[in-house]
Amino acid sequence: MNYSNLVNKYRYSLILLRELVITEFKLRYQGSVLGYLWSLLKPLFLFVILYFVFVHFLKVGSDVPNWPIALLFGIVLWNFFSEITNNGVGSVVSRGDMIRKINFPKYIIVISSSVSAFINLLLNLVVLTIFIIFADVDMRWVALLTPLFILELFTFGLGLAFILSTLFVKFRDMNYIWEIITQALFYGSAVIYPLSMIADPNVGLAKLILLSPITQSIQDARWALIDPANVTAATIGSSLWMHVFPFALSVVTLAFGAWLFKKNSPYFAENI
Repeated sequence: MNYSNLVNKYRYSLILLRELVITEFKLRYQGSVLGYLWSLLKPLFLFVILYFVFVHFLKVGSDVPNWPIALLFGIVLWNFFSEITNNGVGSVVSRGDMIRKINFPKYIIVISSSVSAFINLLLNLVVLTIFIIFADVDMRWVALLTPLFILELFTFGLGLAFILSTLFVKFRDMNYIWEIITQALFYGSAVIYPLSMIADPNVGLAKLILLSPITQSIQDARWALIDPANVTAATIGSSLWMHVFPFALSVVTLAFGAWLFKKNSPYFAENI
């Protein structure tokens, strides 16, 4: 297949993807007074609450340099992952009328919600950059690796979104189950507390937690962009396979999710 045929093959999909992303953004904030500002205010409000409760009163992370900035960064990345998966669960069912009337690649629906989450992430990273500048964080060359860790989180989230959206077509309890799982993941992924709190008394448990692509990507991103004092698999002397496992799990999850989605997509219209 030459380049022109490849472009023509995916041209319709790309146009549809663009329109779905635009439509999703318009519908999400339709009728809202603050509109798109909510995509920035939501993580900031959560950050303020967690900062006063955990940092100001409970003194969590007081021994970690620039921890408030690392906390905000963790919240931004967690919201990115959470938005990809939570929007992905019901994405196919919410487009049921469209699926029944139009023949198009169904994977575009899930990808559009993920791209929408990525745009929100970019907006939030602008705010994070302002905080980093005012906090006078020492930027290092390893900050250039940050997009790699974000890509890992995106890959894992998109793979889960494909799986969840497929299961939700037949099992409508899936959204409630996933809500419970995300709550457990939020507290178990070292988002609102430094991983050093676990690594110092129990390094084995810290290594186990770092096998999760969520924890690994957030911690590595904090290490690269904010401060090298943030615990990563490298800083606690983990073996090579522990470094590779989260990345491999992200890729395997995406591959399995895409396969499962493709296998079941011809039957979505009759099951919705």
